[in-house]
Amino acid sequence: MGFSLLLKKASLAGAFFVSAIWLSDAQAFCPLPSGLTSVAVQRVVDGDTMRLSDGRSVRMIGLNTPELGKQGRSDEPFAVASRQRLQALIDASGGRVGIRLGKQGKDHYGRTLAHIYSVSGVNLEAQMLADGLGFQVAVAPNVDLVACQQAAERSARQAGRGLWRQTPVLKAQQIQRSGFAVVSGRVSKVQRNRGGIWIELQGSLVLRVAPNLVGKFDNARLQALKGKQIEARGWIVDRSRRGGLKQGQPRWLLPLTDSSMLQSTR
Repeated sequence: MGFSLLLKKASLAGAFFVSAIWLSDAQAFCPLPSGLTSVAVQRVVDGDTMRLSDGRSVRMIGLNTPELGKQGRSDEPFAVASRQRLQALIDASGGRVGIRLGKQGKDHYGRTLAHIYSVSGVNLEAQMLADGLGFQVAVAPNVDLVACQQAAERSARQAGRGLWRQTPVLKAQQIQRSGFAVVSGRVSKVQRNRGGIWIELQGSLVLRVAPNLVGKFDNARLQALKGKQIEARGWIVDRSRRGGLKQGQPRWLLPLTDSSMLQSTR
């Protein structure tokens, strides 16, 4: 059965009580595209990953949820809640979803990268973001829905929902480990060389735009960030573990692949 027919049947049957399950404006964030493929979900792995009945493991584009505990680590706050919420959304969709593949079809783990829609037409990444159960992320070239996903996250942030009840934003000098983070700090230096563009935050963290991505950023805007308070997000790398840390360089590195990963706060 095609996804559009499933959508129509769900609407006619009144099988999904949207007001009880989804925020009333969730569908407005990222409208339903046409031509989606309907697939069955075998199981939910965590808040942003699922396994389909055809064997594919799918990582949802634009959403990063807290990590479940592995190898002796405890669950991050809201990790279990995010997995349970995604499971509830899948269950409410009858165990079937519509998928829209990203421009980059797979990540370096071999997982399929896709946007996921419920049978009621709601983009599930936007719903999770609106619930405050994950962070919006932008990894080029899969950035088509950045604007509507940012709007979904902003609604949760302004309302203090989920992980935004207490700010999860770290100050640059508070970073203690690698992994995903939202970080704030004042820009002390902006430099461009053969290694790309480097934006240093108070000697603690450096944001890097790789040479092949420099053309995707507004260089004048980046240069104008010096002295400003900014917020950046992405996956932080510990440079000391690579053996490439020179004296006087910040230990922590955050690669930027899309301009939406960086915001000036004032």
